[in-house]
Amino acid sequence: MSTAAIPGAPLPVRTPGSRARGRHRRPERPEIPAGSPALLLAVPAAAGPDSRSVVEELLSIVRSEQNGVRTAAGYLPSGDGEAEAGDERTVAELLAEAAGAGLPAPVVVPLVPGPHDFLPALHGLAAEYGAPVTDALGPHPLLAEAVHVRLSEAGLARADRARLFAIATAADGVVLTTVGGQAAADAAGITGMLLAARLAVPVVAAALDVPGSVADAVAHLKEMGAQNPALAPLVIGPEADAELLAAAAEESGCPSAAPLGAYQAVGQLVASTYLAALPAAASEAADQAGPAQEDGPRAVGRHAAQ
Repeated sequence: MSTAAIPGAPLPVRTPGSRARGRHRRPERPEIPAGSPALLLAVPAAAGPDSRSVVEELLSIVRSEQNGVRTAAGYLPSGDGEAEAGDERTVAELLAEAAGAGLPAPVVVPLVPGPHDFLPALHGLAAEYGAPVTDALGPHPLLAEAVHVRLSEAGLARADRARLFAIATAADGVVLTTVGGQAAADAAGITGMLLAARLAVPVVAAALDVPGSVADAVAHLKEMGAQNPALAPLVIGPEADAELLAAAAEESGCPSAAPLGAYQAVGQLVASTYLAALPAAASEAADQAGPAQEDGPRAVGRHAAQ
């Protein structure tokens, strides 16, 4: 019988356990320094039901990963010029509001896994407000993990290589589809190599917005001996037209996994990308407080110049 079940017995006192040791311990979450700039998630789409649901869930994951971080999502202007219902703001509006309130320029994190057509305009807009822009989220092992999970959910891959049961519909070759032209496909090739190592099947990358790219990739896999190729979107969702994904599956005759969406690892990657940019953002803010330096924001993130 526990002491809590004995009348008059003192309540048990919970004592903190010792921190796990070894290389498999859970890493401690770094503290967000006081006065740090907010995280502005730049969404390459206008606000709408589909993009809003993904973005809100990703920001929820970011806040759960890093308590105290201030977050906001900025969208592209609506094509019809009418504001969407709700509290959504464009990237330009949020940057202007921060500047008008005298707040530090937010760290802008583009919600894309690689090169994308909206990035040049985003950098130009951020330059007007001295806001740092991080790298795209990929290539990264967490993206390969997310694609693997989506393939397994569609019955196109084993969820775990340690489980040796057969899946009749498992793909023996994967086309990693993305948007952003050939540059995006080239960058996706790195994540594709990580995915190939997880699946033990060949993986080639293709651009959904380049005519013939997906068909050529499927043909290449078949020449390599693949009999059941599948499509795996390396897209989070808002950056790609859903019709492109559907058309690629229909024209290639290949089954397709779902976009990454608000997968947990994607939110974690957004949070870590922001954290990595904080030292550079603080340094840039200090520079702006002193004598004027060179114009435009510095790219911050994994590939920033040292």
